[in-house]
Amino acid sequence: MKASAFSYHKPNSLIDALELLENEEDAKVLAGGQSLMPMLNMRFVQPETVIDVNGLEELASISFTENLEIGALTRQKTLAADPIIKQHLPIMQEALTWVGHFQTQSRGTIGGSLCHLDPASELPMVALLYDAELQVASVSGTRLIPMREWALAYMMPSIGPDELLTKIIIKPWQGAHGYGFQEFARRHGDFAIAAVGCLLKLDNNIITDIALSIGGVEDVPRRFSECEDRLRGMTYNIEQIKTDVLEPLDQINYLDDSLVTGTYRRRLLKGLLIRAIEQAALRV
Repeated sequence: MKASAFSYHKPNSLIDALELLENEEDAKVLAGGQSLMPMLNMRFVQPETVIDVNGLEELASISFTENLEIGALTRQKTLAADPIIKQHLPIMQEALTWVGHFQTQSRGTIGGSLCHLDPASELPMVALLYDAELQVASVSGTRLIPMREWALAYMMPSIGPDELLTKIIIKPWQGAHGYGFQEFARRHGDFAIAAVGCLLKLDNNIITDIALSIGGVEDVPRRFSECEDRLRGMTYNIEQIKTDVLEPLDQINYLDDSLVTGTYRRRLLKGLLIRAIEQAALRV
């Protein structure tokens, strides 16, 4: 099957792209195309206009001052090799080892991953761990959207039809802390059936801070706040943690689909959660 007919535009500047989004009805933005192109070919989406933002170099940068700022058009392969990301956000590079394959990482962008918002996508999970802020722009100006407010529903980000995601702003954790990322998929590179990200701080074996994100198990990736609240302030004891996470695990509305049942996802998530916490503790 081929895509239905559409008009194609390739703007030369960000303002040109924003004006197209303002004036063109039913437009889709083409960045890496790793999600959009298959959807076009299968006619899951049939836009009247496609706006190709490749070439807008102002959207493809990585910088660090007080915060880490990542342009939305930054390729996944760039993130995986960048020394700034390695120093300040190593869990992102670890999560990227689970993302697709070399060919898709060469084209896929962080902005595309966040806007497509597949519930099993790894990069939204990383952004959630750090309470990232997403900068979106329109001809009217820019606004910041907290990552926790980004997902409205299944594959539905909180961005208007005339807006473009331009930048991801992340404040890295300070001081000694560990990180862990665990995932299970049918084959390496497939979408996660379940995944967990963890940031952890310990002081004299007390969990002084913890951030957990989960993906692949519900309609949207999200912070696992119920479990964080249960574990924060307790003595780090992995056997006790295995007991304390049971109630939060029961509060999740697990997906049932053609891959696995919700019951199986719960079993997977418990194991991955414990592994991610253990992995983070070893790195503190």
